[in-house]
Amino acid sequence: MSKLNDLPFANLQFYATAPYPCSYLPGRLARSQVATPSYMIDTATYGHLVSSGFRRSGAFTYRPYCDHCQACVPVRVLVDEFKTNRAQRRNLGRNATLVARVIELKFSHEHYALYRRYQGSRHPGGGMDHDSREQYSHFLLQSNVRTRLVEFREHGHLRMVAIIDELGDGISSVYTFFEPDQPRLSLGSYSILWQIAEARRRRLPFVYLGYWIEESRKMRYKTDFQPIEGLVRGCWVRLARE
Repeated sequence: MSKLNDLPFANLQFYATAPYPCSYLPGRLARSQVATPSYMIDTATYGHLVSSGFRRSGAFTYRPYCDHCQACVPVRVLVDEFKTNRAQRRNLGRNATLVARVIELKFSHEHYALYRRYQGSRHPGGGMDHDSREQYSHFLLQSNVRTRLVEFREHGHLRMVAIIDELGDGISSVYTFFEPDQPRLSLGSYSILWQIAEARRRRLPFVYLGYWIEESRKMRYKTDFQPIEGLVRGCWVRLARE
């Protein structure tokens, strides 16, 4: 267990987990570096951690700490310079009837039912498709930072839910789930476009999108949101579109 010397982290400690199967690259082992204690990680401290490559899952704050692998690259969209491409403009048009509403982080049976449909269709057999109410709440509704739910409805019907953290320098995208039977709408991409627009409205410079992995097909889409930066060897540098 070790400490980081930076002032915002002075009272935190960090430990490395044992190796476990990588979720993104089959046949590889992964490790994480975890920040503790979780109760001391408030919004300001977490903002510094995110800019250093950390993410959270519930109250669990971590970053990749793998042996001999640096495939996971933290990424963030540069909000002020972002411009939609043709596909993204079509996406905005297709989803123009969606109405977003930012609400407090709380349990909703309607949200949970949508989450179960999403997991059952998009990630069958992955374990999360059978998440109980308690597992769902632990994963998405447990937070020590400023977190909000964003509902997206069409004519009153719930279509999508996004969980976002509101940081001092931007919005951090935590998780998004949506109606799985409408792939043509590309709702996940629409959620990111909405978050970029919302960050611009709030005059925040970044939208943090978690990790980009060049070798993972399901993670490559993140470089479609240009310009985007990746944290490489401790420095934020621009990444080219795939």
